Amino acid sequence: MGVRVAALIPAAGSGTRLGLGPKAFVEVAGRSLLGRSAAALAPHVNEVLVALPVGLDLPGDVPARAVTGGDTRQASVLALLRATRADVVLVHDAARPFLPGAVVGAVIAAAREVGAATAALPVADTLVRAGPGGDCGTLWGTLTPREGLWAVQTPQGFRRDLLLAAHEAALADGFAATDDAGLIARTGGAVRLVPGDARLFKVTTPGDLALAQALAPTWDGQVWDAGGA
Repeated sequence: MGVRVAALIPAAGSGTRLGLGPKAFVEVAGRSLLGRSAAALAPHVNEVLVALPVGLDLPGDVPARAVTGGDTRQASVLALLRATRADVVLVHDAARPFLPGAVVGAVIAAAREVGAATAALPVADTLVRAGPGGDCGTLWGTLTPREGLWAVQTPQGFRRDLLLAAHEAALADGFAATDDAGLIARTGGAVRLVPGDARLFKVTTPGDLALAQALAPTWDGQVWDAGGA
């Protein structure tokens, strides 16, 4: 029997910064962010699972099965991990709808090889830490060298047993991380950085949504390298 791969999408968040209700259900060019993300993942995995808020049903355009999510993203991912028996799992933000197949395949391959991997991009912008502003507002403080810094994206890929153990340890310790790769790093595990894609941006603000609406017509119908699970 081959290695089974599952895609896990925690989509139980409220989307307060976007202000349009549960963010995963927001539509871009006629299709929900969740539907786009699930459809992009489905060809590369054996199953797609989605964690939804209590009382919400899975939209008809989402090729997945649903579980009830938790109060936090971390709790939702743990619920998803407990709902699958796949050997390798991908964790992906529903709000990153433009997902190249080549990135999916590379993350899966790296996760199978080293146990944990994440899509990421080297930081290209100048970074500065804000200084005290007072009456002048936010002011330029000190430069932060960008060499060696990467911006983390999703999907992130893991051997399921490693990620489940990391989540259960974090739950027992009351520890919260901003993403799943951080939980692996906390246990001393290695996480490989896989080159991501600038179009894998996360729809968080109205400006991001406007960018997604502009990109969607040119994205639809593109053929991407299928990679493979």
